[in-house]
Amino acid sequence: MQKEYIAEEFRQLQDKITRALENCDGGAQFHEDIWEREAGGGGRSRVIKNGNIIEKGGVQFSAVHGELPEKIKNKLKLEADDFFATGVSLIMHPENPHVPIIHMNVRYFELNDGTYWFGGGIDLTPIYVDKNQAKAFHLEMKKVCDKHNPEFYSKFKPWADEYFYLPFRNETRGVGGLFFDHLNDSSGMTKEQLFAFVMDVGELFAPTYCEIMRSNASKLYSEQEKDWQLHRRGRYVEFNLVLDKGTKFGLDTNGRTESILVSMPPEVRWTYQYEVKEGSKEAETLQLLKKDINWLEPISV
Repeated sequence: MQKEYIAEEFRQLQDKITRALENCDGGAQFHEDIWEREAGGGGRSRVIKNGNIIEKGGVQFSAVHGELPEKIKNKLKLEADDFFATGVSLIMHPENPHVPIIHMNVRYFELNDGTYWFGGGIDLTPIYVDKNQAKAFHLEMKKVCDKHNPEFYSKFKPWADEYFYLPFRNETRGVGGLFFDHLNDSSGMTKEQLFAFVMDVGELFAPTYCEIMRSNASKLYSEQEKDWQLHRRGRYVEFNLVLDKGTKFGLDTNGRTESILVSMPPEVRWTYQYEVKEGSKEAETLQLLKKDINWLEPISV
């Protein structure tokens, strides 16, 4: 399986996702920027804004190559000189606080010495945690995992809990999902089998999230709920700028800054010592932003 084939499949995945989101939102279309990376390769950045449901969102495709920066070589302890990386990444920031933020990415990395791996993930970040919605989301995650390897969900769900965690807040970013990295032949699966899994994760996004959008977009919300949304978006910014490895990799490899930082929400708020009232919906959500919750079982909180 050649890297060019993988890149083309990712390119087509971007097309499918953007068409589905435009149809579901019904009020806005994606604007596309085609860009080139001076050191090699390029991509397509697609951004949607001020739709009926999506306030701001981005679906990015890239296929870049060139000399591997020393910072990356040292960090990953690699000897190879050249790299190729391709993938699709996306983030959706809805206008309504009852529609969760969502992130997804699938990616492939290859070195000139033949080393390769796949990575990716999908996670849901509700402003107010709905336990039934979280359960339905995780059921879809488990289905796609079980289709390819019965051990995947039990590995990749805890990995997401650990990865999408803000240690300085003692909070998970949301209700998690899947996260995986460095998937290669050592997994006991072939390259073709791993790519099939990665593509199924990518294909899962649109129908899963469009159903969530349709189910929640018409719900009324108060000024307090909107204020809480803006503060929770602040946690999203903190994670992406302080902890996210994808953001760091993009910047370290001289990626296109506008495309990398399109994940930032359109509006955000920080308040010094923001007060959360005991017994409130906000307090209940904070109690559920924890690692190792089994969303497939009844939850007492």
